[in-house]
Amino acid sequence: MVSQVTMVAQQLQFSELVQGYWRLAEWGMTAQQRLSFIEQHLELGITTVDHADIYGGYQCEALFGEALALKPSLRQQLQLVTKCDINLCNAKYPQRRINHYDTSKQHIVESVNNSLVNLQVDNIDVLLIHRPDLLMDADEVAFAFSELKQQGKVNHFGVSNFSPAQFELLQSRLEQPLVTNQVEINPLNFEVAHDGTLDQLQMKRIHPMAWSCLAGGDIFSGSSEQHIRVRETLIEIAAEIGADSIDQVIYAWIRCLPSKPLAIIGSGNIDRVRSVVAALDFSLSREQFYRVWVAAKGHGVP
Repeated sequence: MVSQVTMVAQQLQFSELVQGYWRLAEWGMTAQQRLSFIEQHLELGITTVDHADIYGGYQCEALFGEALALKPSLRQQLQLVTKCDINLCNAKYPQRRINHYDTSKQHIVESVNNSLVNLQVDNIDVLLIHRPDLLMDADEVAFAFSELKQQGKVNHFGVSNFSPAQFELLQSRLEQPLVTNQVEINPLNFEVAHDGTLDQLQMKRIHPMAWSCLAGGDIFSGSSEQHIRVRETLIEIAAEIGADSIDQVIYAWIRCLPSKPLAIIGSGNIDRVRSVVAALDFSLSREQFYRVWVAAKGHGVP
């Protein structure tokens, strides 16, 4: 059973694993099947769900909301996380010439209002700024956050893919703490462990949310020397700890990090979700952790 974790905002709890819905539009589920999937991961204790306005070309929030509307009482068991500020140029917005970022107050508020309609809920537990915006005016973002909080539309705020400096800039304008920074963490890409991002979050006792834990599948199918080294090392460690698969080793490896990341699961297959839950029973030694690090880097520690 997945445990609950207290976030930096003491009144907020997340499940230690998060169900991600960025590929929901690809799962080919009916509304009833989507509802059943939500119920199944809730039974496992996975109560936190991760969305973004742009997922599925602006479709995924509505697909989730359609399922949730079949049993609205489930909303009380969920922590809804969603994101905003990426503007996609696609069929829905053909007037846009390029993908770009927008952290203006107008866009943030409009995005939240759209998310509330699509998710068919009255409020969002956590809103994240999806990507750093070179034109971000921290005072304007703070004003948007304050208005959304006062209106009861969003309870808490955080960021995604922010550097420590970008995080501190926005936090300096806010009265309430940013509750997370959602960043990429996997054995092929863990620069956040070296650039100060995870150090900052550990200092502030903030749990990062870890996206792309399986590196988009590259760990399983990649053919580069790095891919092969990492894969072979994970296979060895899986045998040593009795794991059923290398993805269980990956989740255990991420959980070694002292900032205590909350891993996001991207699969819509409940059996694979159960496999990730089972990974909570595994732990790696420090040497095993660094064997994966060495395999990824292609050299020993300094």
